[in-house]
Amino acid sequence: MTNPDFNLLITLDVLLTEGSVAAAARRLQLSPSAMSRALARLRETMGDPLLVRAGSGLVPTPRALELREQVSLLVRDVESVLRPVGALDPAQLVRSFSLRTSDGFVENFGPALLARIGAEAPGVRLRFVPKMHKGRDRGKDRDWDRGRDSAPLREGAIDLETGVIGEATAPELRVQALFRDRFIGAVRMGHPLSHGEITAARYAAAGHIGVSRRGSARGAIDDALQPLGLERKVVTIVGGFATALALARGSDLVASVPERHTGNLRAGLFCFPLPITAPQITVSLIWHPRLDADPAHRWLRHCVREVCAATLGPVGDPQG
Repeated sequence: MTNPDFNLLITLDVLLTEGSVAAAARRLQLSPSAMSRALARLRETMGDPLLVRAGSGLVPTPRALELREQVSLLVRDVESVLRPVGALDPAQLVRSFSLRTSDGFVENFGPALLARIGAEAPGVRLRFVPKMHKGRDRGKDRDWDRGRDSAPLREGAIDLETGVIGEATAPELRVQALFRDRFIGAVRMGHPLSHGEITAARYAAAGHIGVSRRGSARGAIDDALQPLGLERKVVTIVGGFATALALARGSDLVASVPERHTGNLRAGLFCFPLPITAPQITVSLIWHPRLDADPAHRWLRHCVREVCAATLGPVGDPQG
């Protein structure tokens, strides 16, 4: 049979359970004649009478007895597949998730996120995956987190990602904003910029650490300085904010970093608002639409959102 009618499985299950055409018809809300026609189709399809007359009732054939339990299991399995997803119990969840994040996210939000997951779902393992860039971009590195390869999300190698949405983000991906962030300056305690008014000219005149995974020396901060006739002296370029802050801590160089994303990394440094109008960024949660309705994935997204909201207060004066 090339195109089987799977509805016949349900009919067969009810007939074998009830042992009566009339009772099966009532259960399936069919007329007795419609049920009789369904039984005839089953007999023709399966090449067996299935139910035969014995006195005033029907009795199953050996073939029907052989199939009864198997058919019942098949019907229950189908009903389970088609049933709406029930509520998730995180405590019973056993699963691994991969979260691709930019520099600073793990240090700033990782401990609270792992504590939340460990308390709610001890069977869940979270793998943090760093962002990598393939090759170099000849253009300006205008946003610190815009380069994105969507293939791992699409193919399932990555479950979830955090980052800044840009032109490289595939349009089919789902996006939800987590928080807005602004760039600030960070220098060692005792640095000349830790005393007196920090003007745009003083800021630009200091030695700077550039942050770019593409290796670019120019970005949005340089664009903001240009109308003022000022230019930064970028002494070195590093691939991440943690490295930039480590260099700033042991030198006279300035690290310009996103405030909220680096909160736990700036301990012991003197931090100040940039004396220029630099664009703010929005850090978002990104995933593939095939995971939209997955209960476990929805639970993980909820955990990330709540951890970020609880960890971050309002953007305030970052000095000290």
